[in-house]
Amino acid sequence: MLIQIPEVLSIEELARCRAILAGADWADGRITAGTQSAKVKQNLQLPELCEASLTVRQVVLEALNRNALFLSAALPKRIFPPLFNRYEGAYNTFGNHIDNAVRVCADSGVRVRTDLSATLFFSDPDSYDGGELVIEDTYGDHAVKLAAGDMVLYPGSSLHRVVPVTRGARLASFFWIESMVRETERRRLLFEMDMAILELRETQGDIPAAVNLTGCYHNLLRMWADM
Repeated sequence: MLIQIPEVLSIEELARCRAILAGADWADGRITAGTQSAKVKQNLQLPELCEASLTVRQVVLEALNRNALFLSAALPKRIFPPLFNRYEGAYNTFGNHIDNAVRVCADSGVRVRTDLSATLFFSDPDSYDGGELVIEDTYGDHAVKLAAGDMVLYPGSSLHRVVPVTRGARLASFFWIESMVRETERRRLLFEMDMAILELRETQGDIPAAVNLTGCYHNLLRMWADM
């Protein structure tokens, strides 16, 4: 399931993050790559514990925690602290790879199972050429290049890549989520049910059917959630 989440960051938050990232010291992106992905990774990345990374990370986490669509789709148990990358010049691409199944937080040592991957875009799409995130699934390739402040959420098990940036610079945050509901299909069913309940309540109010469906949703979540 691939879900686009608009306006995760406000205009003010986006401007603040861009200003911080513009003055940051970037390093070779292979510092966090696994054995396989290091062979195809050619981008720049902020060190995980540098001041700029920690500051922008907090902005992103606060935005995620208030975003109802993200919370419904991901049902997050743990969020790996957001990282930040830059594609430009000679550091302009990331070939086909699958993210590591488990990531270890640099500051706490906590392990996070990567049920979901996320990319939050900071650059306006017309400010750079190329740079599409291409995600493969059973239905083919899906090229994603979103407005600044928007985010895409997709299964961590997906084969994906970033095509070369041929003009300008592509700035983004990327991170992973360990969900309370591990199974992709169960999480998808819960999300679709939650969206249907929301539409029903908005159009019909809290009629008995909406109340009953809400009860079913929470009973399923109670059954499937791993706390």
